[in-house]
Amino acid sequence: MATKCESYEIELWKINASTSHILASQCSELPDCDKSNSECDFCRYSTKLKIPHLPEMVFAGNILKLSHAGGCSLEFNAFDALSSVIVGEMPLQIACSEAWKSSRRSTGFTESHIHPFDWTYSTDYAGTLVGDWAIEKTSLQIDLEKLKQREKIHFYQDLILYEDELHDNGIAKCSVKIRVMSSGFFILLRFFLRVDDVLVRMNDTRLYHEYKNNFVLREISTRQASVKELRIPQSMISDEEPNLVNMLPLIKSETHKLMFQ
Repeated sequence: MATKCESYEIELWKINASTSHILASQCSELPDCDKSNSECDFCRYSTKLKIPHLPEMVFAGNILKLSHAGGCSLEFNAFDALSSVIVGEMPLQIACSEAWKSSRRSTGFTESHIHPFDWTYSTDYAGTLVGDWAIEKTSLQIDLEKLKQREKIHFYQDLILYEDELHDNGIAKCSVKIRVMSSGFFILLRFFLRVDDVLVRMNDTRLYHEYKNNFVLREISTRQASVKELRIPQSMISDEEPNLVNMLPLIKSETHKLMFQ
């Protein structure tokens, strides 16, 4: 599958979305990859990221980028999202951890090869800012009621950055959605985790910009609960379940103004 690129321009913004295939499982430029000016995605992810094992599905070519005429840009990509995964410890020491390590041994890895890291691939990634942004905390909130109003959507994308089924013990998924209207744009970056019979977590970053303003509002939140606390069928514990976010207790949240020239 070749990389597919779509773009849209509105006001002073240019929005680019690219989609492509899953990251290859081996180097595509052997034996000269390290000699070329730009290494392949597999080598970049394998050598530059500190995590010892990548998720089952990494979409290195799925990138959302918003560029402002003033020079600032916002980007969302799998590499930067995975850069935030904790290395050096296993935050969830449960039965699934042993099952995960066991599955790695069957592929030839010994205990010495299995370096501890967050095998749930949890990330607090909130997007990549490039350029002369000024960031400050604010008490302003995104007007969700306004977003519920019917307004024509000029551009829409839903991109998966990476996904892993945790060896049939649940799911970890990082994705980003954007919708562009005449008045502004709204972005939802979400990391969703379900460890079956154990834990549910949502790390959400919402960004909203009205073209009349010189800032983007960014709300970052973490919601989490044990599966027992939710008391709902496991089939409902999905990132596609619209009511789930309201069922999960809010653990932390903060809002920023991202100001640009």
